[in-house]
Amino acid sequence: MEKNILCFGDSNTFGSDPRGVARHDRHTRWPGVLRDTLGTGHWVIEEGSGGRTTVHEDPIESHASGSKNGAAYLPACLNSHKPLDLVVILLGTNDLKPRFAVQADDIARGAGVLVDIVTSSTAGPQGGAPQVLLIAPPPTTSLEGLDFAGMFAGAEEKSQRLAGFYAAIAKDKGVGFLDAGALIESSPVDGIHWEPAAHATLGRAVAQRVGAMLGAV
Repeated sequence: MEKNILCFGDSNTFGSDPRGVARHDRHTRWPGVLRDTLGTGHWVIEEGSGGRTTVHEDPIESHASGSKNGAAYLPACLNSHKPLDLVVILLGTNDLKPRFAVQADDIARGAGVLVDIVTSSTAGPQGGAPQVLLIAPPPTTSLEGLDFAGMFAGAEEKSQRLAGFYAAIAKDKGVGFLDAGALIESSPVDGIHWEPAAHATLGRAVAQRVGAMLGAV
């Protein structure tokens, strides 16, 4: 039976190019690499939106393109795509913005809220809950002199502490965990988004982890 996998994330799941030109194509962005690597018998659903946070409504960006609050959107998203065998959550980078005034441990707790939404849902097979793979986003690169320096002021140091807190959240909630920062780096072009090679590396690593969780490999 086909396995359904939802990738829930921000602009890096959407596939934004660090050069701000366009979106990476469907075979380049990491959910597409995940889909191509897993192959037949798997359906990968891409739910990436630029500016999305874990639990925060953005008072600035929401006016232009709708709610950025991941926790507010996730229940409807799960309902729309069910039954889901597994949900991959990769959020937290936008929570680093100083406008939200939260530390790394609270960003991880926000990701934990998303885990709880999935594990308490009936969006899985036979009305159960899907499995969850929580991914800690990689740190930003140095933002000095870059366009995002003001918007993400202070993010570099804070982002380096996310993985440890995410790992603790995943362990506490009994879900899968992957540290993207151990595998890839954000592009020095804008400090936030990823080059094609990073998408490829992460997509293959997620495929291996997802395959093991679903019994495919």
